[in-house]
Amino acid sequence: MYLDHADGPDLDRRTKRCDFASRVSESALCLPHMVHQLAESLGWAIDAKDPCTWSHSEDVAHVSRRLALAMGLSRDMAEIVHVAGHLHDMGKIGVPDMVLAKPSGLTSEEWAMVRTHPVVGARIVSPIARMNETGVTGMILSHHERYDGQGYPDGICGENIPLGARVIAVADSLSAMLQRRPYRQGMPFEKAHDEIVRCRETQFDPQVVDAFTMIAQPLEAYFKKGRPSRGADPETPHARQASGCQTMSGNTPRDLQE
Repeated sequence: MYLDHADGPDLDRRTKRCDFASRVSESALCLPHMVHQLAESLGWAIDAKDPCTWSHSEDVAHVSRRLALAMGLSRDMAEIVHVAGHLHDMGKIGVPDMVLAKPSGLTSEEWAMVRTHPVVGARIVSPIARMNETGVTGMILSHHERYDGQGYPDGICGENIPLGARVIAVADSLSAMLQRRPYRQGMPFEKAHDEIVRCRETQFDPQVVDAFTMIAQPLEAYFKKGRPSRGADPETPHARQASGCQTMSGNTPRDLQE
C-alpha cells in the first residue's frame, strides 16, 4: 500500500512540526484516556504482524515516557510522547509482511516500501484533531529523522525535528537492537547502550542520549524482567550486525532504519 500526496489528509496542513513542549497550549496536552487505550491497542495490532516484535510498540512507549520524564518534561507531555510511542510504527500496516519478515537483505524497492511507514502512519492518525494539536502526528512522521539530517522522510536535522520524535528515535532503536529479528539475533543491553552513546550527535539528540544514560540501569531492569529471550551472545555475527550509526546507505543495519 502506497500513499502519495493525493491520498489522505494534507500532512503539511495538519502536522505541527513545532516543539510541542514549548508551543502546545496546556489545554491541548490532555489526551482522553480512551485515546490512550486505543493507541495501546493499535500498537499491539501492528506488533502482532511479526512474532519477533510482539512487544516493540509497548516497549518504545514505555522507554519514551521514561526518557521524557528524565529530560524534565511534565507528566502530561510525557504521556503524549508515550501515546506517540505506541503509534510510531502504525504505518507498517502498509508494508507487506513478506518485506518486514524477510530474513535477508532488502532490495532498493523493498527499502522504499519500508521508508513509507512514517508518512503512512502520520496520515492514519491525522484525521484525529487532538493527535495534531498535541504533536503526536508530527512525532510519528519524524521518528526516523536523524539529528545530523541523514534520516527520512524529510531529512530534517537538529531541533527542527519535533522533540517527541527525537525521544522516540532513541527508544525505538534501543528496543529494536534488543529484540530478535528475522535477520539477526538480539543484542545485549550493554552493547545497545554503547551503540546509542556512540551515535550521540549523529543519529540521536545529545540531550536525549544524556537522559538515556541517566536512567540506563532501570531501563535494563525493565527489559530483563520477563524478557529472557532478548539477549544474544555479543560475539555472534548477528549481534555485531545490529549496531551502527552510519549515514543512510545500503550498509546501514535494518533495525536502525525500519
